[in-house]
Amino acid sequence: MKSVVKGWIPVAVVLLAAVSAWGGSAILNPDEITSIRKVMESYRNAWLANDVEGVLGSFTQDAVLMPHHGVEPVVGMKAIREFWFPGTAAKTTILKFVRNVDEVGGEGGIAHIRGHSEVAWRVEDKGTAEEWRTHGTYLAILKKQGNGKWLITHLIWDDVPNERVK
Repeated sequence: MKSVVKGWIPVAVVLLAAVSAWGGSAILNPDEITSIRKVMESYRNAWLANDVEGVLGSFTQDAVLMPHHGVEPVVGMKAIREFWFPGTAAKTTILKFVRNVDEVGGEGGIAHIRGHSEVAWRVEDKGTAEEWRTHGTYLAILKKQGNGKWLITHLIWDDVPNERVK
């Protein structure tokens, strides 16, 4: 019995070190889960309000987007701003953004949230307008900041190819 206990000590130390490096060992409490859901709801509402700073304010400065259909990852706030809000003449308006939450979890200062989403938008450029929509799945990883606020560090989504409505 003594040798079995000795054998588990190194394993336990490695596991504790890994959990500590990941952000702690405390399972998320109900208030943290509510806060994480609120971050994602604020993000969704910012898109619906065409609030660029609200959308970007949901992310850490070094956040990573992992878009659909094999698009290369977008790393850092400057690249994210250019990816979603390029300085072009075209105006994009989000018409519908439904986001269902299927799971929230995590430990310590790291959390994940996943689910399904549906998005519809209008693109106006040079007097023409087109409407599009899509739906799919998403996964966001969030990190608790020093001030207690949760922010998205990674966002990945996959969806069916965009469908032109008009």
